[in-house]
Amino acid sequence: MSSSLYRTVSGLPRLFRKKPCLSLNQRHIFTGSCIDASDGLHDDQVQIQQMARNFADNEMAPKMKEWDQEEYFPRDVFKKAGELGFGAVYCREKYGGTGLKRLDASVIFEALATGCVSTTAYISIHNMCGWMVDEFGSDSLREKWIPKLASMETCASYCLTEPGAGSDAASLITSAKKDGDHYVLNGEKVFISGAGATDVYIVMCRTGGEGAKGISCFLIEKDTPGLSFGKKEKKVGWNSHPIRAVIFEDCKVPVSNRIGEEGEGFTIAMRGLNGGRINVASCSLGGAHASMEHVRNHFKVRKQFGQTLENFQYLQFMFADMAAALLASRLLVRNAAEALDNTAPNAVPLCSMAKLFATEECFKICNQALQMFGGYGYLKEYPVQQYFRDSRVHCILEGTNEMMRLLVSRDILKER
Repeated sequence: MSSSLYRTVSGLPRLFRKKPCLSLNQRHIFTGSCIDASDGLHDDQVQIQQMARNFADNEMAPKMKEWDQEEYFPRDVFKKAGELGFGAVYCREKYGGTGLKRLDASVIFEALATGCVSTTAYISIHNMCGWMVDEFGSDSLREKWIPKLASMETCASYCLTEPGAGSDAASLITSAKKDGDHYVLNGEKVFISGAGATDVYIVMCRTGGEGAKGISCFLIEKDTPGLSFGKKEKKVGWNSHPIRAVIFEDCKVPVSNRIGEEGEGFTIAMRGLNGGRINVASCSLGGAHASMEHVRNHFKVRKQFGQTLENFQYLQFMFADMAAALLASRLLVRNAAEALDNTAPNAVPLCSMAKLFATEECFKICNQALQMFGGYGYLKEYPVQQYFRDSRVHCILEGTNEMMRLLVSRDILKER
């Protein structure tokens, strides 16, 4: 493990202490306000948050529009993120991870997403893949892959969804049949973030009978014979990483690349998604927070009827509603992250509730921000439209919000 990822006595990765950014004490426009993103965080978390925000300001925000328009997968920036410990945030230090908590990760992803929601969303998916290897993989898999994933020299994709298995993930049909010391995979995954550009794939396959208990999990390298990719999809947002189908045609994978035991794949997938829902909700928080920063600046300079927009009471009221929705979302997300950290018995519905509420409310904030910019908000020169486009898909992926409602209501109605 790189010495930069060892933690100090205070709990921070050494890199945060050793190489602080020059703008570490920079104050952003909501600092000290009722929606200050650092409220409630301890000193170490504030430093981590500021490091992530500085990275977002300096390495991501200036290139956000370019990455979107050119559909560029910024591996150079991922490596820089890995140097800061953002590639395996909640993987154990023993194998090369940063060793932080889910709450810390939420703080990091929210801050990074102010610079680019799409790019941060990929980083969060990559972290989820790394955690699956760290939590369920063999020692040999951990030792081989976690350091590479932590540095983001190696990038990962998560493969669960199929053409006929979306919300009903337990009905997936991609098969993995054991043949000696290998499994032979056949089938297709769709809507896979990073597919074709990433290096390893965490894949859920059917090794047994029907239903959830027949599913197992595998790590597959990009150059494995029998692994191929579909066309690059054209998307509304999330354009800084490609989405393609991942296709398996007699793809032979060593038994040693299985993550966990046979039949544990669905459990691994669902446990990964609990954290993934916190992650994507955190990305929504960052997009909404940045949108409000842009709106505030716009209000200060844009004039109509002889005065700046900040003086119009209707807009003030709308801005207050946006602030309340942002703070409520942030508190729900951080509460769910703490529940996941503490393995609370209600962690699953809390993660579902946080994802449901935060992704929908934050999308509404981005939508309202675009409206407040008027015609300018609809131009690609202005970033609010990109936050709007990149945030929309969060209501669909990592479990649709309709499924989140189902999980929450089932928990409330369950007999105890």
